[in-house]
Amino acid sequence: MTQAQSIHPAPPAPLHVLGALALELRGDAPVGRQALAQTEVGALAELIAQDLAGFAPDAASLDLVTVGAHYDPVELLRPGWPLHRELDQLAARAPRAGAEGGRIVAFGSHEEQLPGALSPSPDHLGGPFRLVPFVLGGDAAVAARVGEAFERELLERGMAGAATALAAQQAFGLQVEHARYLTVHDLAAMMAMQYDHAGLASLWPLLETALLEPDGEHWLDQPPEPLVHYAAGEARIAMFEPRAWKQRYATDEPCDTPECRSRLEQQHRHFQARQRQIAAVLGAHGIPVNFVHCPEEGRAALA
Repeated sequence: MTQAQSIHPAPPAPLHVLGALALELRGDAPVGRQALAQTEVGALAELIAQDLAGFAPDAASLDLVTVGAHYDPVELLRPGWPLHRELDQLAARAPRAGAEGGRIVAFGSHEEQLPGALSPSPDHLGGPFRLVPFVLGGDAAVAARVGEAFERELLERGMAGAATALAAQQAFGLQVEHARYLTVHDLAAMMAMQYDHAGLASLWPLLETALLEPDGEHWLDQPPEPLVHYAAGEARIAMFEPRAWKQRYATDEPCDTPECRSRLEQQHRHFQARQRQIAAVLGAHGIPVNFVHCPEEGRAALA
């Protein structure tokens, strides 16, 4: 699914611009360092600020907030954008100088600990695509213009400067093949295509609802897929009793031979594995999952 195929209209221009420096790593590269010390992160942040001002000069008048750490895409793509929100909230406590123009606030580790809730999850280490998040904020009108420019430009021509890519590679100890900038909506579009290739295209509209409209509602009701209802900020997955599962997912023909029963058992095990896979994906995106016992028709129990 591409951005043009989104089930949601484009969101209004934000008061903050949310994005990331995306680092595409060599497949056999080592994990490297997860976080930079506070004394190291400033140089990388300065280069990021220069790059972003090159795409939209008004970005130089906004505050840039970033962190000397890199994350898996699922850590950024969560309802309410919690990692970006944490950056913004921590920056609000930082002192502001009287100079004109945007300030640069870059968080690093102290005694190997990042502030707040900025520590990358150990559950998502080692992937080939890592993200250094940033927030641009300040004057609402300027942020809106910069956000609109980034949504138009970054996906097509958002390559990071050579100095920035080299600095990130050396600082984190990674083997960076490509470095580019993305908005969170660009990142969501890329993730949608990845899930399509992974056989999870049917789940993406539900994930997209959770990301772009956390208070919204969406059903995954496409047999042979599990029945899932996203509402009130959680995903409810139907756990059918055997007869209800057979009525919904298996044939209505009599099944009175050992071969038929074995085939049904295998089909049911595959269905349960798919439920666990979907629950794991939703959980990785920070969406609470609730398995709901359904003795009969599932939609009524999940509503």
